This record gives sequence, structure tokens and C-alpha cells, in this order.
Amino acid sequence: MTGRALTDRLRAGVRALVRPTDPLPPLSRRSWVFDVLLALALGLVAIQAGGVDVQDERQPPSAVEIEPYRMVRPPPLPPPPDPVWPPFLPIEDDRTGGTVALLLLVVTPLVLRRRYPLGVLWVGLALAVLVSDNPAALRLSFFACVIAGYSAAVFSPYKVPALASVPVAAILHAELQSDASSVSDSAVPFLILIPIAVAAFGLRRWKHRADEGRARMSAMEHEQIEALRRATELERARIARELHDVLTHNVSVMVIQAGAARKIMESSPGQAREALLAVEASGRSAMTELRHVMGLLTMDSDGVDPAGAADLAPQPGLDGLATLVQRLRDTGVPVELTVTGQRGPLPSGIELTVYRLVQEALTNTVKHAAGAAVEVTVEFGGDHVRVEVTDTGGRPDESAAHGTGRGLIGLRERLAVYGGTLQAGPRLSGGYRVHARIPLEAS
Repeated sequence: MTGRALTDRLRAGVRALVRPTDPLPPLSRRSWVFDVLLALALGLVAIQAGGVDVQDERQPPSAVEIEPYRMVRPPPLPPPPDPVWPPFLPIEDDRTGGTVALLLLVVTPLVLRRRYPLGVLWVGLALAVLVSDNPAALRLSFFACVIAGYSAAVFSPYKVPALASVPVAAILHAELQSDASSVSDSAVPFLILIPIAVAAFGLRRWKHRADEGRARMSAMEHEQIEALRRATELERARIARELHDVLTHNVSVMVIQAGAARKIMESSPGQAREALLAVEASGRSAMTELRHVMGLLTMDSDGVDPAGAADLAPQPGLDGLATLVQRLRDTGVPVELTVTGQRGPLPSGIELTVYRLVQEALTNTVKHAAGAAVEVTVEFGGDHVRVEVTDTGGRPDESAAHGTGRGLIGLRERLAVYGGTLQAGPRLSGGYRVHARIPLEAS
């Protein structure tokens, strides 16, 4: 590894260490008020405690009567009690004003301990060095650094520098503190700052993991709800297309045949009978396909209902085109079906799409071009399937309402699944043309 690469890695490591791990927590008005009161209370307690001088409670030795001209040595004094580490030191009389100002200066940065936690700790350490000549201010700076160290470990977004600053603060105060203590002066900062840092670090990690867990759970719930909504919308659209394709064609044929039978019932009873038979056949076909769609809707987790399993039929495909065209011929509509090319194995979805395309085109012809001749062409190419349905034009049927275009929209959606395209519009020579091309490679 070259020196430049090593330098780059070191720089990247340093940047990673000082990069914020997470943003600062939101600061509420209550938090600001609490920090101000905390700094003010700590300063006032130090000022109040420092105003009381520590008196020596040891009693002077009692007078001893001695005989004249005889030297008597007084009894030895008892050993002084072990010194007790005072939380606050007294303020000297000749430095009262300056010491009070230093005490307030030491606690003032604590007001910003949540907004700038690491900066407050560093400022507290600098102030500790600045007031090291004043015992009362130095002792108060120790407590201020304890609070600042805890705040840096918990709230600072700069995780590594904050945790590294806590032992530095402990070492610095171990060198600065020189007053009597119940334990070793050098051990006091470690006994207080290091446990606080460890506890704060553990609390920080637990809180961070809890926040991450809640965020993951919320994201998963949102994704599940969104996926369920999309699946519901897609299923509704699919069901609507199936019902449209199943019912529109057969019902249109039934209406036209029933109207024709009504008109020729008296003059040509035989032809009227054939028209009514075609109505019956269309109705049976519609019921079969409708029962298939409803069977899909009523499926439960254990499978299809055994009672309705016998009524389910497979989805129509290319083999059903001849039957579809013949059923329309029986109604008196001249339809020609032409299939060219070599048909290979196709996915059932493409076969169903081609069938629904021809079915929808023939339905539109019956509804909007009564009396027209229709040509259906299905061409199998090497890499595509081409479907074309043309008619010669005619008059709209009396029962045909104004089209909404929903059928063509459904066909375009079906073709888009397999990368196919649809063109539909009037012909220059008259009539209407529906042309679709489905690539086989995309399937």
C-alpha cells in the first residue's frame, strides 16, 4: 500500500469518526426551562454553601493547674478526624465578588447542554483550567463537568468524540483537584465520570436501537398497507375486465338475436326459432364463463368449493376462436376467420388475451355496425402474434348505447402486460379496424 493510499484511508477514518451518527433530539420549551433552572440552582447552592466558613470544632485544651515554679507538659491532643470531602468549598472573604462571578460563569454553559452537548463539555474543561486557582470555582466546575459529560454522552450526535472527551475530562480533573477527600483525589473523577459515561452510552445504544426498531416496524406496516391496497386495486380491475369480456359479448348477441326473432316471428317462424336457439346458446355460454369467474372469487384457502368445482371451466384460448366465430355466424353476421403461420406453444395468458381481443372486437361490431361483414386474421410470426379484426361498416344497433371506451382500455392493459400494442380506429375505405401485435420474446 502506497503512502498516499494510507493517508487517504486515515483521512476517511477520521471523517467517519467525526461524522454525526444521528441528529440532535428535538428540544422542547420544558427542556430549555429545566436546563436554565438546573444551572441557576447549582450556582446558587454553591454560592450559599460557600458563604459559611468551616469552623474548627475541636475544643482548645483545658487549663491545667500547676504548682508554682514547676513545669508540667499538657496532655497530647487527640489525632484529628479523617477529612471529609466537601461538595462545595467556602468563599474567601477577600475574593467574594470575583468568586461569585466565577461560580456563575462555570454553570452558565449548562444552559446549552442539550443544544451543544459536546461544546458545553469542552467549554467546561476550559473553564476548569481557567479557575484552577480558585478552590470554590474549581470544585463547582467538577460538578458542571459531570453534568456536561453525561449530556455529551447521551445527546451529542458526534458519538466517538463525545465518548473520548469523557475520560479526558476525568484525567484533567484528577490533576486539578487537590482538596482533601474521603478517597484518593485521583480516583474521585473516575469513580463519578466513568460510570456515568458507561451508563449513558448504554442508554444511548438502547434508545437508538428502540428508535430503529419502531421505524422499521412503521415502515413495514406502511409497505404492507400499500401492497394490500395495490393488490386490491389490481384485482378489482382484473375482475372488472373479466366480467366485461364475459357478459358484454354474449349479452349483445342475445339482445340482437332476441330482437331479430321478435321481428320475424310471424313471417318466418323457423328462422325465429333458430334465433331463439342462438339466444339460448349465448346465455349458456355466458353463464359458464360467469360461473368460472365467480368460482375464482369464491376460492378459499383450502381450494375450490367441491360443490362448484364441476361447474368451473378452463379459460378460453386460441382453440375457442372457431367456436366464437361460429356462434356469431349463427346470428346472421358474416364472419371470416383466417389463421396463418405456424402456431407454436404459447403461454395461456397470451392465448386468453388474443381470445378476449377478438371477442371485444366482434362485440363492438355487433353493437355499432349492424349488417357489416367482419374479417378476423390471426398471424403467427417467428417472434410475434398479430391479430386484426376489420368490418365493412354498418348502422348502430337500436339497443346499442354510446360507448365508454372501457373495453378498449381493458384490452390495452392486457396487451401491455406482454409488451403488446393496440391500434383501433376507422378505416379510410369505411368500417373499423382493430390491430394488435404481441411480441413473443417479451413473454
